[in-house]
Amino acid sequence: MDARTTVSEYYEALRTGKPLGPYFADERAGDDAFVKFGISECLVGGEQIRAGLRSQTETTTDWEVTSHALRVCERDRHAWFSDDVSMVWTDTDVARRHEFDTRWSGTLEFTSDGWQFVGMHVSTADQL
Repeated sequence: MDARTTVSEYYEALRTGKPLGPYFADERAGDDAFVKFGISECLVGGEQIRAGLRSQTETTTDWEVTSHALRVCERDRHAWFSDDVSMVWTDTDVARRHEFDTRWSGTLEFTSDGWQFVGMHVSTADQL
């Protein structure tokens, strides 16, 4: 599987409520903590990233994730991507539907488990 397919499969896992944590690599000794920025949170370190994604999966449903401009560059054991993504989901804690046009970027590393994220940033594309 290539890096582009990994990003697309992550979107599909988000849509279908499958675990998202396995898409993120484990930090190695001496690494600074990996970071995942979401629309409203900053998760620092593999443990916090996995816990945050687990909570997100448990408290949200009915995801729609539409990629509009996926761009991926892959080199040997590293890859990076960017995308414009429309996202819609329901927060089950408050029974509220959310809808955002977002921008994604991130970095992947090829590991023994295939391509995994080592950083991700998701932000809204609101005009100022």
